[in-house]
Amino acid sequence: MKRTFWFGLGVVSGVALTRKASKSARQVTPAGLASNVGDAIRELAGALGSFGADVRAGMSEREQELQEQVKRDTGIAVRPAQARPRAGRHASAARANPRPASRRAPKADA
Repeated sequence: MKRTFWFGLGVVSGVALTRKASKSARQVTPAGLASNVGDAIRELAGALGSFGADVRAGMSEREQELQEQVKRDTGIAVRPAQARPRAGRHASAARANPRPASRRAPKADA
């Protein structure tokens, strides 16, 4: 019975160590390293996205506080920035020249 126990324990530990060694060896291969780098980049992108969302939420909250303060101090209601129409040089340029100019050089008269 003792021998069977120790044999079973040896088999289980051998299988566990073999699996751990092959997993470690896979991480050192180029594909494993690329996977690790890809995971790290995904984690960084997620963290940056979360940070950006937090910043936008804070900006929106602060803008609302400032609008309420202006309304309280002056009695003038300020429209939120999202409701204002955006007029930029791109919008006016599109109205002035709806069709893009041709990029070809003019033909020379022969």
